[in-house]
Amino acid sequence: MPQLPAPDYPSEVRARLEEDARAVIARYPGSRSALLPLLHLVQAEEGHVTRTGMAFCAELLGLTTAEVNAVATFYTMYRRAPGGDYQVGVCTNTLCAVMGGDAIFDELREHLGVGNGETTEDGKVSLEHIECNAACDFAPVVMVNWEFFDNQTPESAKHLVDDLRAGRPVEPTRGAPLCTYQETARILAGFPDQRPGAVEASGGAGAASLVGLRLAKGEYTQPHVVHPRGEGGTGTPEDRAPADTPAGQPPAGHPSSHDAPQETSASDPANPAGPTAEEGE
Repeated sequence: MPQLPAPDYPSEVRARLEEDARAVIARYPGSRSALLPLLHLVQAEEGHVTRTGMAFCAELLGLTTAEVNAVATFYTMYRRAPGGDYQVGVCTNTLCAVMGGDAIFDELREHLGVGNGETTEDGKVSLEHIECNAACDFAPVVMVNWEFFDNQTPESAKHLVDDLRAGRPVEPTRGAPLCTYQETARILAGFPDQRPGAVEASGGAGAASLVGLRLAKGEYTQPHVVHPRGEGGTGTPEDRAPADTPAGQPPAGHPSSHDAPQETSASDPANPAGPTAEEGE
């Protein structure tokens, strides 16, 4: 049985969306390049990408609905069904998982009474497990509408979703202020974020992300270093390599010295390895 054509938007909604869509399309040398932001635009209208939204995108870009559907179903940031005002994603990739992400996800499922990809009865929170968000140094990480909530615990995550459902103010660990899923979708479509403080907010690297850089530059004081081979010592600003340190190797006692290349028979011709027992037989 052939599928019926998708219903169109009401005339006033379509006129408004067309104006916004043409502003987006004008940014690109080829109109089909505007498909991703247009999908965010129609998602901002109803909270998910509907058949109507996909037909609208196809019409304005000269694409088939099959081409639009292929893109909308490929990217996880596009919903295909109604969801909550706040998409709560718990990272369960390797590092977050071992740091407690799996425990957070399991406790939120029980606390909210929903499964993965499901929404609470009040329509406030949708829960999902997500893959790496490139914030491993803040693990375990929870994201709400793509804003970071770092170093979470099961208890802090439960307080977070309770605040979201009660309408209490919630501040991300870093980045822009939190807004609803539909408001986030419009921002991702490329329209200016008009909220107070949004422009000044920084989503840049936090202190944990910069530790390695500061260590490499010598900008640290007496960090506690645990060496895997049991050697003692802690790094100091004086641990910079002396002139006779072999190229590519940090000085002895440097926090990364245990990771330096070690001398082997292949790299030290003066001390070649003897034949193995099997070779000598």
